[in-house]
Amino acid sequence: MPTAPNRRLVAVVLLVPAVVALALWAFAWPAARMAPRELPVGVVGSGPAADQLQERLEELDGAFEIHRYGSGAAARTAIEHRSVYGAVAVTAKGPELLTASAASPVVAQLLHDAVTAQAPDGAVVPVTDVVAAPAADPRGSVLGASILPLAIAGVAAGAAVTLLGLRGGRAVTALLGVAALVGIVSAALTDSWLGVMTGDWWSEAGAFGLTVLAIGATVAGLAALIGTAGVGLGSLLMVLVGNPFSGVTSAPELLPRPVGTIGQWLPPGASGSLLRSVAFFDGNAAGRALLALVLWAALGLAAVLIGGRRKAATTHSAAEAAEAAEPERHPALSG
Repeated sequence: MPTAPNRRLVAVVLLVPAVVALALWAFAWPAARMAPRELPVGVVGSGPAADQLQERLEELDGAFEIHRYGSGAAARTAIEHRSVYGAVAVTAKGPELLTASAASPVVAQLLHDAVTAQAPDGAVVPVTDVVAAPAADPRGSVLGASILPLAIAGVAAGAAVTLLGLRGGRAVTALLGVAALVGIVSAALTDSWLGVMTGDWWSEAGAFGLTVLAIGATVAGLAALIGTAGVGLGSLLMVLVGNPFSGVTSAPELLPRPVGTIGQWLPPGASGSLLRSVAFFDGNAAGRALLALVLWAALGLAAVLIGGRRKAATTHSAAEAAEAAEPERHPALSG
């Protein structure tokens, strides 16, 4: 029968390749299968030319979800409210494209390519960027790169609370404190210093902080309920699944189904959507992402409190049992 050290050796040899395989699958598969899937876009106009354009776009194997608008102003409003990523206006001079690079530079380029392919040969399609990405980050690179550090910060906070033995109210206070400070520091770096976010400063800080709280509370909550293995489980969920499923570097609608949907209900994906909304779109379409983060944070903090009470009750019961057994160990003293 294998000895304990041999079993640990086999576990390490098998576990590390399994984790690597999971990471490669989670990161590489969505990237390799990136394509528009019911991407919300608008078509402006009511005549036969607009109808034909809609039909051509709908023929692209479910790539686009078409919304019709009677005027360019209505389409602009829909883009600003994040109802669509862009819109094509049919005019007497040909198609004109409205985009929002702040919503996704990748999608803005994709729409330009798709509309250009539908235009007559040699035609130049005018493009209006309704909600442009900031000049300091025209490709959205900083926002895309911000989610992984936030996930790592949340995991680190949850792990620290667990390994330092903080429980109950102390653990909750530590998680809230870390989240608040990380939110302030992150907003100071991305908005005040780098200028890559241009929305309300405190809303951005709140979005950063809520992300760290949701992830940290989940990790600490899992550890409080199932032990230190919860730190590993939470790390895998947030970093190796939530981060590549977030769609923050492209768009959720470009990921394979149901990866895009799942990712938006995990904290990294919800964080990316919330940050875009508060940084560039005056908070429009922030509701679902905010709800997801609040739910993760609330459930995680509840698990931390429940686990702390359970641990305290167990410790108290053990102390009572030891105290009750004390006279039996020293019968002479009891007489």
